[in-house]
Amino acid sequence: MARQSISFTEPNDEWLKSQVDNQEYSSKSELVNDLVRQARKQQAQVDWIRTKLEKAEKSGFTKDGKDEILNQSKALFNG
Repeated sequence: MARQSISFTEPNDEWLKSQVDNQEYSSKSELVNDLVRQARKQQAQVDWIRTKLEKAEKSGFTKDGKDEILNQSKALFNG
């Protein structure tokens, strides 16, 4: 596993410490890795939605606008 040295603002560091102190995570590293995983998953969802929007716009298959397609996609992801 790659080791990194990063700096946090005081409020962010305090929040990280509180998550570890509350035993939500065993370490700051575990928490930061979880946050990165969540951000990567969110980016994958955004990329998927963007691809679907572009495909729909180019196909002429739907009369739905971007906002309608986006809302439908969000509904699919959120259950």
